[in-house]
Amino acid sequence: MPFKETIQYDDFAKIDLRVATVLEAEEHPNADRLLKLQVDLGEEKRQICAGIRNYVEDPATLVGKQIIVVANLAPRKIRGEESNGMLIAASSIEGDEIKDVIVLQPSRPAPAGSSVS
Repeated sequence: MPFKETIQYDDFAKIDLRVATVLEAEEHPNADRLLKLQVDLGEEKRQICAGIRNYVEDPATLVGKQIIVVANLAPRKIRGEESNGMLIAASSIEGDEIKDVIVLQPSRPAPAGSSVS
């Protein structure tokens, strides 16, 4: 997979990456590839819709786990549900096909809302 275009540091610095603790995880009722996650960001709780349903055998296994999210992404309605952020994941790709998606997590527990840099 080719790299995306080069950006300036100031563009990257606008992204607010935070540690979030997953409180609830369920299948999105109106989308085959999405999960709805309720996450704790320390000072607030949010809902995030993520396209990882095909790569998570049981959404309940995410509950209690910590993930990394983009916390300052503008809210967006996705198939009738509001998403207030985006989780960060690595994708294993062969040709044009995604083979696996790995949700990124801190290597050890961190307070919900901790800044990632």
